[in-house]
Amino acid sequence: MTELYGLIVCGGDSSRMGADKGLLQYYDLPQRYHLYHMLQPYCTKVFISCNSLQAQSIEAGYEYLVDATPYINIGPMAALLTAWDVYPKVSLLVIGCDYPFLQSADIKQLIAARSAEAQAVSFYNTAASMYQPLLAIYEQPLSEKVVHQFCRGKNSLRHTLLEAHATRVIPQDES
Repeated sequence: MTELYGLIVCGGDSSRMGADKGLLQYYDLPQRYHLYHMLQPYCTKVFISCNSLQAQSIEAGYEYLVDATPYINIGPMAALLTAWDVYPKVSLLVIGCDYPFLQSADIKQLIAARSAEAQAVSFYNTAASMYQPLLAIYEQPLSEKVVHQFCRGKNSLRHTLLEAHATRVIPQDES
């Protein structure tokens, strides 16, 4: 299996919340930094994925990737495409910054579900019958399909997971 990089998705305008979700603090650190540290034991590298405005406020010592210009305003798919532009040979563990109850055990559960046959692994919400695209691992071979979908104007990661027949992981704790 390919090397695994962590990607904390913080981009977007946070228009519904009125504040940057990555800066909300549920623990000792703002959420984006809390998740950064949480992913470090499981990933070769970890990055905060953000927009250009958010990049200005990232503290020293944290690596980040700013959404590349062609992908601005396409949603979370911008994080994957930007990361694969810079690191084309890796798989990505993608976590949204707005999951305050996420625990290390959940990360371990996702990673344990990886297999050579699976293009992706994702937590699955059984009540809503849908994948959770920001609690997922996107394997490197899936990158070509994601680029193809972007070129067709299809920017839904949930749809990507569905088409890839992603391995469904049922969370041990629904929260």
